[in-house]
Amino acid sequence: MGLTKVTTKLTGLQGPGASYEALFLVNTGATDSFAPGDELERIGLAKEGKMSYELADGTVKEYPYGLVRIEFMGEITAGRVIFGEPGCEPILGVTALESVGIMVDPVTRTLKRLPAIPLK
Repeated sequence: MGLTKVTTKLTGLQGPGASYEALFLVNTGATDSFAPGDELERIGLAKEGKMSYELADGTVKEYPYGLVRIEFMGEITAGRVIFGEPGCEPILGVTALESVGIMVDPVTRTLKRLPAIPLK
C-alpha cells in the first residue's frame, strides 16, 4: 500500500513572516502534526509547552510543541506542531485534516474533500 503525502506550509501565528514548506506524510494515526524542530526554530516558532506522545513502536516520548497556521490543498487551519528531531520526516496529523473537511480514501490512499464538515 502506498503512502499519502501532501505539500504543506507552516507559518507562525504572530503574523506574516518566515514559513516552512515541505512534502508531509499524511498520518491519520497521528493526532498532531510533526516537523523538524530546527526548521520550526528557523521560522521563529515559539515552544508553547510539552506533551507526551506514544510512538508507532509503543514507546512514549515527550516533545515540545508550538502553534502554527497550516496550509495544504488550498485550505487553511491552525493547530499544534511537534518539534521533531532535525531531518525527521514531517507528518500532517488527523486534526489538521478533519478541521478542513479532508479525509484519506482508504482504498485509493488519496485525499478527498467531504461534502460538508460534520457539526453534529
